[in-house]
Amino acid sequence: MRAPEEHHAAAAHAPTHTTLAGIALMCVAVASFAVTDTAAKWLSGHINVFIVVWARYVIHFACSLVVFNPWTVPGLLKTRRPLLQIGRSAMLFLTTALNFTALQVLQLDQTVSIMFSVPFFVALFAGPMLGERVGLRRWCAILVGFAGILLVVRPGAGGIHPAAILSLGAAATYALYAITTRMLANTDSSPTTLFYSSLVGSVAASLPLPFVWETPQEPLVIGAMLGLGIVAGIGHFLLILAHARAPAATLAPYIYTQIISMIALGWLVFGQVPSAWTLAGASIVIASGAYLLVIETSRRRP
Repeated sequence: MRAPEEHHAAAAHAPTHTTLAGIALMCVAVASFAVTDTAAKWLSGHINVFIVVWARYVIHFACSLVVFNPWTVPGLLKTRRPLLQIGRSAMLFLTTALNFTALQVLQLDQTVSIMFSVPFFVALFAGPMLGERVGLRRWCAILVGFAGILLVVRPGAGGIHPAAILSLGAAATYALYAITTRMLANTDSSPTTLFYSSLVGSVAASLPLPFVWETPQEPLVIGAMLGLGIVAGIGHFLLILAHARAPAATLAPYIYTQIISMIALGWLVFGQVPSAWTLAGASIVIASGAYLLVIETSRRRP
């Protein structure tokens, strides 16, 4: 699951066929993110997870340079809020690092179900960061949603598994990433914001390499590393195209289609079948998130 980048205001009045195209692009984008997580989980069993994170960012950055670079996009590096750009990009990097680490232990359907809690964190953080009031209905939706997450992680006598805490942390940092994206929408262009995301992530991912580097030897591992970065880049590009064709409120519910891809890939690649508890918890989280979306849409409607 990834937060939408800024989209053209004209998308709010897009014709039906254009809106349908945006929805289709969104579904393909979130499916590509499911492929990315699947590749990351598989790779973490063959190579250090920090190298997996590095491959995701550096290859993505190299691919994005073909489309967005200071020569083809003049003024690409100019930002009116550099610290916020760096902070936003750092939140996305933390999300990736925490999520990939959690994937070493958790099933794909479990991590995506927990990541669906992003709207709850957005609602919580929007108050102090954006000055938005969290009303009673939002609090109820947040509490019900977190009850659904407890069904997914099912804390026993030993408490919640540390990997689930990492995944929940990834959802929290992703919410901060989404909010800061919204804050930058009125000052910096989409290409600038995207460029800083991959640049800062590449630099941050490269810092621990001297301590963890191991040269991959298997062709399949090398191919999976390349595919991880390329598919991640394609997914983000499709996300931009989707939001250029349909309003964010229209596209948001289709983020939840990612769980279908996650369940399918978990079964095909790892032979994992989601438990009834996970499916029940995911259903509650999705329903609560959708209700928050309805509240947000009705609040912003003139």
